[in-house]
Amino acid sequence: MTGLAWTAVSALLDLVASRSLTAAAPVPTPGPSVPGEIAATIDRSARWFDAFVTPAWQIALTLVLGALVLALVRTSIAHTVQRIVDGTPAVHRHASALLARGLRQDRPDVDPSPLGAARRVQRAETMGSVLRSISGFVIGALVIVIVLGILHVDVGPLLASAGVVGVALGFGAQTLVKDFLAGVSMLVEDQYGVGDVVDLGEATGVVEQVGLRVTQVRSLDGTLWYVRNGEILRVGNMTQGWSRAVVEVRVLADDDVPRVRDLLLAAAAEVAADPELGHTVLEDPEVAGIEDLTAEGVMLRLLVKTAPSKQWDVARELRAKIRDSMRAQGIELALPRREVVVERPAVAPAPGRPDQLA
Repeated sequence: MTGLAWTAVSALLDLVASRSLTAAAPVPTPGPSVPGEIAATIDRSARWFDAFVTPAWQIALTLVLGALVLALVRTSIAHTVQRIVDGTPAVHRHASALLARGLRQDRPDVDPSPLGAARRVQRAETMGSVLRSISGFVIGALVIVIVLGILHVDVGPLLASAGVVGVALGFGAQTLVKDFLAGVSMLVEDQYGVGDVVDLGEATGVVEQVGLRVTQVRSLDGTLWYVRNGEILRVGNMTQGWSRAVVEVRVLADDDVPRVRDLLLAAAAEVAADPELGHTVLEDPEVAGIEDLTAEGVMLRLLVKTAPSKQWDVARELRAKIRDSMRAQGIELALPRREVVVERPAVAPAPGRPDQLA
């Protein structure tokens, strides 16, 4: 397709050049009165134009078109990356809106925290740099191949050598390529970002940095894990979108279960009214009935939907409120019952002391 286009452009330039030469130096009607030197000069001028001017115009036009295409591609990349950073696609946004109908309406859509800003900036810079580099490399390679074709340079051996080198590099650095492709996919899909608490299988903790090859995760004990993106088979993000505080309370089987349920809901209502944690509670709390029934007691589970990464703070405050309420109401927690049987071998009584065992 490119060869046909350049053939048409070359023919058009040749026609324009020939007409320009004819207008500048008109050739008289052939006859015995026309000197042979004039015809030879015109022929040499046409050959010079075809040999130098036409390829120069083609090369200049190729460079201009390549620059225009590169500028358009980079502009579209900038807009696309900005859309990825600002939010999810339209279908995902509509689905999230349907799922979030019960959320509070005053909750901001964009995370204004420094971690959220750092996450958006990191994604924008990483994706922008990667896509700009790829687009520049591809368009630059195409322009070079077209220019070599205009200069009548055989690019077949060059392309074959480049293909062999690419295959060798692919086999030698396939792990590195796998890591980079996995990193790009994670950034585009926004699986996790800086500040998220994730479970990557071998490493669990707070994400401190997301790169194209390695993700850095800080665990609870302070260990900084470097996880290769190509080795991540599953990702559990505990702080994406929303979170949930889960508090389980086990009471005696003969206690008044409805009263305990009301006590749990009252404690959750107090946390929701707290000026510091109340804005992090997104929905009304619920008690999921009797989750377990054993001889040791009855277990009730309290569920509270919270803002991302706030479930642990809410759960700690819930436990404190529940403890105070149960103490005030005289309700005891059911403790695990353990029976320990100690068997001692019978020992014959000592001589002269039949009433005392040795």
